[in-house]
Parts: sequence; structure tokens; C-alpha cells
Amino acid sequence: MRTYGDRCGIARALDLVGERWALLVVRELLLGPKRFTDLRAGLPHVGPDVLAQRLRELEAAGIVRRATLPPPAASKVYELTDRGAELEPVVLALGRWGSVAPVPEDAAIGVDAFVIALKTLYAPDGEGGRFELRLGDQRFTLEPDGAALRARRGQAPDPDAVLAGEPGALAGWLWHGGSLDGATVTGDRAAVARFRRLFPLPA
Repeated sequence: MRTYGDRCGIARALDLVGERWALLVVRELLLGPKRFTDLRAGLPHVGPDVLAQRLRELEAAGIVRRATLPPPAASKVYELTDRGAELEPVVLALGRWGSVAPVPEDAAIGVDAFVIALKTLYAPDGEGGRFELRLGDQRFTLEPDGAALRARRGQAPDPDAVLAGEPGALAGWLWHGGSLDGATVTGDRAAVARFRRLFPLPA
């Protein structure tokens, strides 16, 4: 393993997660376990050999582990260890810091990356509620809860509003002054307006 040879905690952390793609692998696993093919779908610009190498390194560092989903799926997946899950506030803080950087032309945003972006930019208003995201064939439940936004896979019972479409279209509508072309938002008008207020870009 390459090392900075520096006793500082920042340097030692970067020894473990500072390689290219490593933190994005962590980002892709924050919402739950994934198969190798699912990770490739969320990180379409990484080659399979590089992804496999990052996963081996993260596994050796105790950040990621391999597991098997219970039947009937019984799929081999990768998931974060407890130590790996401790990186969530680091990833969210880095995402918030980078959210005001220029967006590369033609850059896409994946499903999990969009949900993590919502967690990154969440500005609590002291109220509860429930929203549903329909991103392609994937469903997510979002529940504002105090200082954090709970996000989990699965359909939301009795949501205040439902947002459906491609992540890029919804991101454009939320943060870049785009229209809702390619996306739909249904539900109470006040709830939809509140949803937009919950995820402002930093000043």
C-alpha cells in the first residue's frame, strides 16, 4: 500500500481512502449493499479492473466487506463495515463543499449520487414529513427528521409528494433553474414547495 509517511490523522486517512474512486465507492455503498455490477452502473467511468482493485484495498483496510444477501436473492454484494459507515459525514461534508464548484459539461449524476446529494444539502426546517423518489425502476423514501434526512430504499407509504424522473432532470429543477422536462412532481403544492426549500445550494 502506498503511504504518505505522515503521522497526521488526515494523511493516514488518505492512505486508506485517498486513491482515485475510493471515496466514490464509499458513496455508492452509503445507502446499502451492492453487487459489483450495481457499483459499475453507479460509477460508469471506472474500469472493472480498477474498481476491483479499489474494492480489494478498501476490504483490506476494513472499510468494505463482502457479504451474501439472504435467499431468495443470495447475491454476492459489497457493503460498508461499521468503520466504513463512519465515513458518511466526511462524504457529505465533502459533497457540500464541492456543491458550489462548476459542473463539468455533460456530466451525469447517478441514482445513489443524487440521493446522497439530497442528504448533503438538506437544510432542516424542524418539521417531519415523507417524500418518495422514483428514479427509473428504483424507489426511495425520504423522511426529514430533525438535523438529518433519513433516506432508504423502498416505496414511501402516504408520501406528501412524489418526485419521478431521471436524476439529472430532478437535479436541474432543484439546483440549476431547469424545467421539469423529463421529470414529474405530484402531491400537495405546499409540500412540493417545501421539498425545494429543504435542499438549497450553499451561499
